[in-house]
Amino acid sequence: MDRSDLELVTAVRKHGSLAAAARSLDTLPPAVTKRLAALEAQLGQKLFQRTTRRVSATAEGELLCDRAESLLNGFEALESELRERKTEPTGRIRLAATFGFGRLWVGPALARFQALYPRVDILLELTEKLPDLALEGFDGAIWLWSIQGREAAQSMSRRLAKNQRVLVASRSYIDRHGTPLEPDALDQHQCLLALENRSITNPGADIWILRKDRTKNLVRAKVRGALSSNSGELVRDWCLLGRGIMLRSLWDVAPLLDSGRLVRILPEWSMPDADIHWVAPYRQDSPRRIRLLIDFLLQEFADEPWKKIALRTT
Repeated sequence: MDRSDLELVTAVRKHGSLAAAARSLDTLPPAVTKRLAALEAQLGQKLFQRTTRRVSATAEGELLCDRAESLLNGFEALESELRERKTEPTGRIRLAATFGFGRLWVGPALARFQALYPRVDILLELTEKLPDLALEGFDGAIWLWSIQGREAAQSMSRRLAKNQRVLVASRSYIDRHGTPLEPDALDQHQCLLALENRSITNPGADIWILRKDRTKNLVRAKVRGALSSNSGELVRDWCLLGRGIMLRSLWDVAPLLDSGRLVRILPEWSMPDADIHWVAPYRQDSPRRIRLLIDFLLQEFADEPWKKIALRTT
């Protein structure tokens, strides 16, 4: 049995007739009939039941066709990879990312990747809701937090980088109100509440779950504030105006910490729930350009470049 035999049986099952299978294989019906009979004789199994109206696979035929499709897909993937190894990666990559992280970190990284591989076209869509990647034709997404539920069952996920949310305030707020020394003291301060991806049912209060460096103990800090929004960018603007303490991803506030416009509050405490992930539809074999992109992003974000920026302030 060779590759042409595998192509023959899958074509017969797919089209349901020898004549249609012959057309798909660009050959004549008598040739298909003769080859199929020879294959059944070789295997000692009847692979298809023939009637005047339709050809249908037997149980043995179904088994052979299933295995044949798997083998043929493997042949195609191997040939594609070998072709790509001889040539420069080419084709389009369609990606999704959240607005903030996508603009600040993903966009510049993709520009550097595309400069390395000029024949690759990249389409980046910024959104606050993870699309149905397979249904909407995305190759992948660079997403904050891990995915759960039905989306997790239909996708593959890989962490690109660790991240955390940190407490920050402007110097003007600190000058007026001082700084809390423990998480329990946060309820004595004005806290700015970012309720992204959540309905604002209780806009004046929230609970921040914080962890101290190098420990596993979590503290639930009850916080309150006069200003709440579902826009993290707006909450950041309020923080810069000196209106309160904010809990925000380090990748977002690192440049502001570096410039001195914001200052860390309770620097040993953070909320460790904002890691960055590569999320993609399940597929047996990814094109080389996708594999190269994943490797590139892992290298770009492995050292958490936002942390290096933030550390320049210490």
